[in-house]
Amino acid sequence: MTPDLLGAFVVGLLGGVHCLGMCGGIVGALTLGLPKQDAASGRFWLLQLAYNLGRILSYMMAGMIAGGLGLLLARAGPLQYTQQVLSVIAGLFMIMMGLYLGGWWAGLARVEKAGGLVWKRIEPLGRRLLPVRSPVQAFLLGMVWGWLPCGLVYSTLIWSLSAGGVLSGALLMGAFGLGTLPNLLLMGAAAGWMGSLLRKPLARRIAGGLVILFGLMMLLQLRPVV
Repeated sequence: MTPDLLGAFVVGLLGGVHCLGMCGGIVGALTLGLPKQDAASGRFWLLQLAYNLGRILSYMMAGMIAGGLGLLLARAGPLQYTQQVLSVIAGLFMIMMGLYLGGWWAGLARVEKAGGLVWKRIEPLGRRLLPVRSPVQAFLLGMVWGWLPCGLVYSTLIWSLSAGGVLSGALLMGAFGLGTLPNLLLMGAAAGWMGSLLRKPLARRIAGGLVILFGLMMLLQLRPVV
């Protein structure tokens, strides 16, 4: 795994505190329509897995678009200079993401609000899939909910702009999605204690601080264009 993919995975993992707030209700909705005896059974876990696979696939599709757009921008101007600019933007957004996760700055909430304009048109598709009664429905619901306005996802998409191409952008967002997977899979069962832990200010600040560190490392690795 390359450093960028590993970094994206860790960012998704550390962003679990945000995922619990944004997607917790959706994961809970997967139990609607299921008999009580099935709520914690293998069937429930199958629905959760299908939902998350759909969600990660939608992230990868968005990453393909962002990676392709970044490649077009790089080719439109001086290649090395454009790549440097995209990398600087990605690093700055990573720092903003860390500030957001740590609760020090809520600026990315405005980005989520802007994304809500598009979400209003997509969200009714998700509602039609409820209650979820099959893995196919759960998968499709995940694909819809993957476009939910989220500052964490949007920041990683900005990072995908500098990934270098369509496939690289998709892989970066896929690694990020896999990083979010443990928190969301565990949310339906044994992670009650984990959820309360991640909501504590200290845990949020540690996660935010580590993401800021990633952003600073991205910026420090850049070399001046001669």
